[in-house]
Amino acid sequence: MQFWKDFAQAFYYTVAPIAILVAAIGYWRGKRLEAAKWALQLYEKFYEEDTFKDIRAILDCGESEQSAVDELVRNESSKFTDYLNFFEFIAYLKQRGQISDSDVDALFSYYLGCLKQRASVYNYIQDPDTGYEHLSELLAERS
Repeated sequence: MQFWKDFAQAFYYTVAPIAILVAAIGYWRGKRLEAAKWALQLYEKFYEEDTFKDIRAILDCGESEQSAVDELVRNESSKFTDYLNFFEFIAYLKQRGQISDSDVDALFSYYLGCLKQRASVYNYIQDPDTGYEHLSELLAERS
């Protein structure tokens, strides 16, 4: 009887750590897969759909006149705020760990840099009344 008790205990202490390791690996892979899905969806929404195309062209670092950018900020059109809300959402996902820093950099580094480079846009984002706290923090992290 003692033999079987010792055997069961040894089996438990051998199998339990392996089961925990397998569960941890499964969780880690699931988290990575979820992050990849987020990145794909964000990429498609930003680059493949026409939703942000016009605003992206105006806020591009080298293509548009500063007067067009200033007018965009002054008018606060829904397209402009939708664009900023998109990046606010990305900043929120990054803070929650749903999307990695490297994914944000790989997918949106250029356009985040443009938001920071355009003074009127950057000042608008920094204003606490506009509600872009997450985006403001994300841009502040960028050199």
